[in-house]
Amino acid sequence: MAEARPQTASTAQAPDPAYAWIVAGLLFLFMLINFADRAVLGLAAVPIMQDLGLTHSQFGLIATSFFTLFSVGGVIGGFLVNRVASTWVLAALALIWSLCQLPMMLSVSVAALVVNRVALGFGEGPAYPVALHAAYKWFPNERRAVPTSLIAIGALAGNGIAAPVILAIVTAWSWHAAFGLLGAVGLVWCIAWLAVAREGPLTPEAMSSGEPTARVSYRRLFRCRTVIGVQVVGFCAYWLLTLAVVWLPAFLTQAFGYTLIQAGWIMMLVSLGQIVLLPGLSTLSDGLKQRGVPGRMACGSLACASTLAAGLIIILLARSEGALPIIVCTVIAFSLCNVMFVLGPVLIAEVTPVERRGAVLGVTNAITTLAGPLAPVITGVVVDVGTHPADGARTALLIAGGLTILGALAGFVLIDPEADRARNPPDSRGEIQPA
Repeated sequence: MAEARPQTASTAQAPDPAYAWIVAGLLFLFMLINFADRAVLGLAAVPIMQDLGLTHSQFGLIATSFFTLFSVGGVIGGFLVNRVASTWVLAALALIWSLCQLPMMLSVSVAALVVNRVALGFGEGPAYPVALHAAYKWFPNERRAVPTSLIAIGALAGNGIAAPVILAIVTAWSWHAAFGLLGAVGLVWCIAWLAVAREGPLTPEAMSSGEPTARVSYRRLFRCRTVIGVQVVGFCAYWLLTLAVVWLPAFLTQAFGYTLIQAGWIMMLVSLGQIVLLPGLSTLSDGLKQRGVPGRMACGSLACASTLAAGLIIILLARSEGALPIIVCTVIAFSLCNVMFVLGPVLIAEVTPVERRGAVLGVTNAITTLAGPLAPVITGVVVDVGTHPADGARTALLIAGGLTILGALAGFVLIDPEADRARNPPDSRGEIQPA
């Protein structure tokens, strides 16, 4: 049996703080491009449906095709990054996205659009867990929530802050031009990343304080209550995130009466809300952990409470009338639902040894994003069977809100990293004892 590695801070090579934040900044841009690439379809939903003569259900199926190989890519990328330097894996992923987007500048058929989304989904599946795995090599356990929030904000900014720019391009030129611009931006990022980035020092051979170090099987890790809880809550929160990416612009225009440009600005307000909310809650979480508050409270309860509030506000949105209530509910709900995507990976890292972390993050992300194939098509069907698109949109929001509330309540029961570590303590040689 393998010996346990010591967990003292003195054994770890100290990361360069300035360079660590440079890496985090590049990963912020990485996730911004990632989500802009996937969000462009939803932002251009109305002109795409008009150009190709699609119903809401048909467009929902095209949006769902993005997730055909998304989870497969996430699992493969998670295991790959445990063996290959994350620097190279991230560069390869950005290159795949760019090569998928550039052909969309040409006139395309429905079949070509579906193939494009499938390939893009495979390349984007590993993006978030691999980015976090790379960042966690630069930040110790008690200081991960804030850089995680920065990387998550990059994803959210891709969906919101970039929305007015993308919609302006769609309005001024065409949706084809928006796809082409994002492909070019991805190539620029790839060049910059390869020129600047390197692997962080917090590897299995240079452990930081507080890292799990015992050898443990994947089977035991995936049976861990905390891991299961993060997956359940994350699945429900991802349902809302998928609605925001695929359907929210259409809902705002067709159900709530906003113009396409106004919808773009509302999407930007959602991102601005996330930019304010996520770093604040992440700083609170890190501060609580540094004061000795258990991870169950500092991360788990905070994430579940935010998800619960998001579900309740989505239900309120479905019943709202008037411009101000609709905008306020939209901004708050779609900001709060993303807290789990910041604190969830931190919880996973608390119970996962470094040499297993990439794979566990990848598989967890794959399970969480299984909501991706379901939410767009189910929502499209609900809208089409409604007496009016506005009625169908409100019904879809009620379904999403109820699902999110149930997931959050399950998370309160399941997530407890301290209890998980106590149930299976390592022996004197660092091996996890069988249950």
